[in-house]
Amino acid sequence: MGKEAEKVRKPRFLCLHGFRTSGEILKKQIHKWPESVVQKLDLVFPDGPYPAQGKSDVEGIFDPPYYEWFQFNKEFTEYTNFDQCLAYIEDFMIKQGPFDGLLGFSQGAILSAGLPGLQANGVALTKVPKIKFLIIIGGAKFKSPSVAEKAYASPIQCPSLHFLGETDFLKPYGLELLESCVDPVVINHPKGHTIPRLDEKGQETTLSFIERIENTLAKTENTDSLLD
Repeated sequence: MGKEAEKVRKPRFLCLHGFRTSGEILKKQIHKWPESVVQKLDLVFPDGPYPAQGKSDVEGIFDPPYYEWFQFNKEFTEYTNFDQCLAYIEDFMIKQGPFDGLLGFSQGAILSAGLPGLQANGVALTKVPKIKFLIIIGGAKFKSPSVAEKAYASPIQCPSLHFLGETDFLKPYGLELLESCVDPVVINHPKGHTIPRLDEKGQETTLSFIERIENTLAKTENTDSLLD
């Protein structure tokens, strides 16, 4: 019992892939990170609920099949199948969870960063534990006014780690997202809209963020065991 209690369990993250890619592709992208980082997390990689309804930007780089979480108009202001997407994620979290946090890239990052606010407002994820941590790679805010007003009604409270690419077309929107976060940690990298390899500094920052998660979870679980 004593040894078990001392052992820190791995933080469990639900990983949401980019538009018209897949869980398997995101897994390959994340595994470019050093083993010392990846092995500290329990990562789960589902596919989005909808087969890609058009050409994927990763064709020729990663094998199909490709999926998307929901669809949108050219201005990104109107969404199709969005409620179904939220229900799909919640159902997955009920069956495969509990999860401590969300990791997302691109469309998955926009979803991940918006979900804590939607959850706090009772719009999404009402049947699963509160999202406690975020890792956002190439993220932005929701642009649909009806979704955004609920997602960012209050600042995003949970600690978050953000990757911002120097030449990423979403960088200005990623910076905008930071303004809605109470406790963001930022890793800047020289690449574009991609999951970057971690240089030494990026690795240190990521490991320190994970250590903070471990400490928070250990405290929470110690408190829970005292209450039992």
